[in-house]
Amino acid sequence: MDDLNYLAGVDEVGRGALFGIVVAAAVILPPGVEPNLSRAGVRDSKTLSAKQRQQLDQVIRRIAIDCQIGIATVAEINQLNILEASLLAMERAIAQLNPLPDLCLIDGNQPLRFRELQPLPQQTIIGGDQQQVAIAAASIIAKVWRDRQMQILDHQYPGYGLAQNKGYGTLGHRQAIQTLGYSDQHRYFRVN
Repeated sequence: MDDLNYLAGVDEVGRGALFGIVVAAAVILPPGVEPNLSRAGVRDSKTLSAKQRQQLDQVIRRIAIDCQIGIATVAEINQLNILEASLLAMERAIAQLNPLPDLCLIDGNQPLRFRELQPLPQQTIIGGDQQQVAIAAASIIAKVWRDRQMQILDHQYPGYGLAQNKGYGTLGHRQAIQTLGYSDQHRYFRVN
């Protein structure tokens, strides 16, 4: 991987949520910055506090060659399924990168389908957000961006506690659904 010019780390967040979009980020880092980012604390977003993620988001955005967000809507999640929608969001994030990467490091075990983009070389890495700094950086960028969206949507969909639970199925969120019902931004799951 050392001879590649542009390597993109790609990860998604929101896959396990009950509410809202799934968000992916694609990040191209300059060669050689991984050790500095590791020392700064860049690692899997799930292991960081909200404050740490916000600080690292700014650091990553300053250093990155490019950093892009891709989303899949609730309608797409409901139509496709969450896995396919997550892969679509990743593809959309990659498609916006300038320059396009020579290789995409994808968190997980599912290769991208390249429905909306000409196929690019890719490598899936199970637990990639714990092994590759570029993927960890993407996980942070995606998490911070989606969390901000949930805070905005908390005002549009009051009572569900979205600013706190970020759309995930906490006890309070499930109780709110029992009281208020499902909103148009809650996902439904098909049984085939």
